[in-house]
Amino acid sequence: MTGEDFGGVEETSSARSRDGAISVITTPAGLPLAVRIDDTQLRKHPQVVADDVLRLCQQSAMASAIRLRARLLESGTPSEVVESLGLPRPDDLADAELRDDDEADAPASWLRSV
Repeated sequence: MTGEDFGGVEETSSARSRDGAISVITTPAGLPLAVRIDDTQLRKHPQVVADDVLRLCQQSAMASAIRLRARLLESGTPSEVVESLGLPRPDDLADAELRDDDEADAPASWLRSV
């Protein structure tokens, strides 16, 4: 996940799925500016793909907030002020990614066809 200049937006963030089949570029707030979906994803149910895109937009926003936290601390903002903002830490993003991976591996339904 990196910050970039994208079409006049001062800073953007990006995220991609583990397999690279879906990637997003977002504003710092997580609003999508660009979405790339590999053809292999078109076999999936549209809601599954939409959920993946939304999850990646949220992870991208979290990565942007982590960079903001680091910049604030580096610029000398008191840690108490930074903490009061509730900005995520790198471990928070790693935990979110692990949770998302676990949820992605879970079956969509426990029902089986008969």
